[in-house]
Amino acid sequence: MPTTDYKDYYSVLGLTKNSSADEIKKAYRRLARKYHPDMNPGNKAAETRFKEVNEAYEVLSDPEKRQKYDRFGQYWHQAGNSGWSGTTNSANNPDVSGFDFSQFASFDEFINSLLGRAAGSPGGAGSRYSYRTNQSKSPGYGGFEDFTSSSSSPGGSNLETKVTLTLSEAFHGTQRRMAGGEVSIPPGVKPGSKIRIRGQGQVDPYTQQRGDLYLIVDIQPHNFFKLDGDNLICEIPITPDELVLGASIQVPTPDGMVKMNIPPGLRSGQSLRLRGKGWPKPKGGGRGDQFVKLLVVPPDELTAREREYYQKIAANRTFNPRSSLSSITL
Repeated sequence: MPTTDYKDYYSVLGLTKNSSADEIKKAYRRLARKYHPDMNPGNKAAETRFKEVNEAYEVLSDPEKRQKYDRFGQYWHQAGNSGWSGTTNSANNPDVSGFDFSQFASFDEFINSLLGRAAGSPGGAGSRYSYRTNQSKSPGYGGFEDFTSSSSSPGGSNLETKVTLTLSEAFHGTQRRMAGGEVSIPPGVKPGSKIRIRGQGQVDPYTQQRGDLYLIVDIQPHNFFKLDGDNLICEIPITPDELVLGASIQVPTPDGMVKMNIPPGLRSGQSLRLRGKGWPKPKGGGRGDQFVKLLVVPPDELTAREREYYQKIAANRTFNPRSSLSSITL
């Protein structure tokens, strides 16, 4: 390296000679992400800074090179370090040493992790690392998170991302804005369902073809309905007299309120079925059922007349639900 090309590598990384190896590594990761060409398309100044950052890290991350650099300054390269050329292979694949790449299949994969972008290793199976994205850095993908790369295909690596829906959105179907346009989510998707979007996955660096994107469905809990397979479960409070005498009550369903008859003599905790009021089945296969669990709820307060009637019932009651308990022993 000519002496006129001398660079203060510590200044390049915003560090001092007293900086630790961990501080050097952290500074490099931050700056490599900031100035990477993919984050600054068409910005020649950023590309130059990116190369300088990689050059500085190549020297300072290697204990032997750093020792020579600290001792000889601009003449460190002439001090016997003939194995380094002072250049990078390319903007996307610098010759970096001293970093633990064991968790990455390639340097490109490492850079992808810095950029918050899932990618498989070129020409091979994709990695399984995950990360979070936000709307400001990934326009069109707001609301999606936890991208992971899936297995590579000849046309590129597939990607997976979780999409969180309300129970209503999952029941009725909905639209979500993606980078490639609107994506239709069909009615009746369930937690763990995969929705395939062709051609929205990772670009294969060799073939320049894209894999697919898979939306993995997650559904938020509802305050009344609970999804159980193809069925919906709910709980309905009823009064003691409705349970004893039977009643006709109104019950919420996905289609609105419906009348449900409670036959007399049921027990608290028993469930009644509303056929065809459950979850939509795929490919127009109808719907599951809704199960309504009956829970007896005593009144919070009694009027004088209600208390009088309950006392009369108690005084004249012949049924003892605990009569069989007297024979139980241990």
